Amino acid sequence: MAGRHPSSDDDRTLTFSLGHDELVIRRKYEVASIVNDVMVAAWFVAGSVLFFSESTTTAGTWLFLLGSVQLMIRPLLRLARHVHLRRRGGGAPSEDAGDF
Repeated sequence: MAGRHPSSDDDRTLTFSLGHDELVIRRKYEVASIVNDVMVAAWFVAGSVLFFSESTTTAGTWLFLLGSVQLMIRPLLRLARHVHLRRRGGGAPSEDAGDF
């Protein structure tokens, strides 16, 4: 079960109950960006391995295409973070607010 709790920074905290434990995700845009980067790397590594054999070259090409399309997600996450902050009335993010 997921819940939202305000946190000390301008981002909301997501909390998932896992039995007797809780998974707490803070700074969700930064976490989403990191997960996206790992997934892009996985697609390109898998695509590279598939290129070693002619019989799997087509699958490798599809993974390269998937990774390339997913590269667009990072700037979209940055844009969503900035638009979200402005919409909540917090004004424009400061220059030192990290672009993840």
